[in-house]
Amino acid sequence: MSDDFSFKWGDDLDDGRSPEELFSSLYAELHRMAHRELTRNGAKFSISTTALLHDVYLRVTNRKEIRFADPRSLLAYAGRAMRNLVVDAARRRRALKRGGEFILTQLDTGNEQDVPDAQELGRIHEALQALELIDPQLAEVVDLRYFCGLSFSEIGALQEVSGRTVQRHWEKARLLLFNLLTKDPFA
Repeated sequence: MSDDFSFKWGDDLDDGRSPEELFSSLYAELHRMAHRELTRNGAKFSISTTALLHDVYLRVTNRKEIRFADPRSLLAYAGRAMRNLVVDAARRRRALKRGGEFILTQLDTGNEQDVPDAQELGRIHEALQALELIDPQLAEVVDLRYFCGLSFSEIGALQEVSGRTVQRHWEKARLLLFNLLTKDPFA
């Protein structure tokens, strides 16, 4: 992935640039992230890649108290915002008041499995929020790896640790998420 990554990891971004300027400098990578996010979760939403990215841009620019010191913080924030927007879109799509349980039968019904289950996306979202409370660094690795699509070495460069350390954090995060997703809520 990183062959066409437009940002040089060694650059120092804490140079007083506004979030708008930083967002603009990382636009191509953020657009690829948005496309991956929509593709991974079934592109059956009524939102386009560009619209998702522009919604994230509005979230970044409308919150004046947010400053991003480095690309990691912007990419993690953008990945989290994209995840939230996709989860919200899935919930809206499945909402009963919008006819989410109503399925029109057509000749080609094979695409229904492409639509992510809103309940499953909601559970994953809640598990990620719980992981963030347990260990914010592990949650950041999940955001950067899964939602941003970065490699272990790219995440390691961002966090100033080795790629192997990031891989261990990834494995630990996966185990914690598995435990959070499989525990019985009624137990």
